[in-house]
Amino acid sequence: MAAAGSETGGASGGKRESPGLIQPADWLVMAGLCGVYAPAILAMSEVWSRYDYYSHGYLVPLVALWAASGQRAVLPTLPVRREPRALLVLGLALLVYLVGIAASIVSLQGLSFVVAVGAVVTLLKGVAWLRALLFPISYLIFMVPIPDPLLTPMITRLQMWVSLAGIGVLRFFNVPVYREGNVFELPGGDELFVAEACSGITSVVTLIPLAVFLAYFTERLLWRRMLLVLAVLPLAFAGNLLRVLITVLVAGRWGSEVAAKGAAHEWTGIATYILGCLALLGVRAAMQWLVPERVASQTA
Repeated sequence: MAAAGSETGGASGGKRESPGLIQPADWLVMAGLCGVYAPAILAMSEVWSRYDYYSHGYLVPLVALWAASGQRAVLPTLPVRREPRALLVLGLALLVYLVGIAASIVSLQGLSFVVAVGAVVTLLKGVAWLRALLFPISYLIFMVPIPDPLLTPMITRLQMWVSLAGIGVLRFFNVPVYREGNVFELPGGDELFVAEACSGITSVVTLIPLAVFLAYFTERLLWRRMLLVLAVLPLAFAGNLLRVLITVLVAGRWGSEVAAKGAAHEWTGIATYILGCLALLGVRAAMQWLVPERVASQTA
C-alpha cells in the first residue's frame, strides 16, 4: 500500500511535460520564427508570382502542413527530449539569413528558413520529433527558388536540347524548317524562338515536387522512389518537345502570331503540364503493373 501510494504521489506531484504535447510556448516560438522570417517569405512569394515555374511555391507549405498532420497519431507517442545543441544550427541558419538579406539572395533566405524550422522542432521537442517530421520539413525546400547561377545554365541547355531534338524530328518528317541556335525559321520567313517557357524548365521544376510527394506516399522502396522522381526529366523533355513541334506546325499553317502568342499558346503550356502530370501517374501505374511492390520487396 505504501509503495502504491508513493507511486501515485510521484506521478501526480511532478510537473512533467506530456510526451508529444505541444505547449503554448511552442506555438509562440514558431510564431516568432515566422515573424523573423516574414521578409524571406514575402521575397519568395514575389518570385512565385513573377515566374510560372515557381507558382507552385504557394502550395508547398500547405502540402507540407498536410503531410505533417498525417503524423498526429504518432507524435503523442514520441518522447520529448529537448536538444540544446540545435541552438547552434539555429544560430547558423540565422547567420545565413542575414547574409541572404544583405546580399538580396532569396535562395539563401529561403534555405535558412527551412533549416531554422528543423532546428526549432529539434530544440523544442527533440530528435525523435525531427525524424517523424523530416519529410514535411524537407518538402519546404521546394518553395525555395533555385539560385540563378544554377538555374540559368539549366534553362540554356534545355532550350538547346529541345531545339536540336525538334529540328531532328521535323526533318525526319520532311517539314521544311531551318534552325539557327534556338530560332526556327519557316519557309515563309516567320521565325520562332524556343523561349524559357518551351525549354521544359516549368515542367521540371513543378513536376519534381509532385513526383517526390507521389513517391513518398505511394512507394516504400528507395529505388522505386528514385525511379519515379527521375522519370520527370524525360517526361518534361518529351512534353515540351511535343509543344515545340505543335507550335512550329501551327506557325507553318496559320502564322507565327497565332502559334506563339495569344490564348492558343498559353493553352498548349497548360496542356503540356497536365499531360506531364498524367504521364507521371502513368509511370507509377506501369511500375506497379510490371513489378508490384510486393514482388519488388521480396527480391530486394
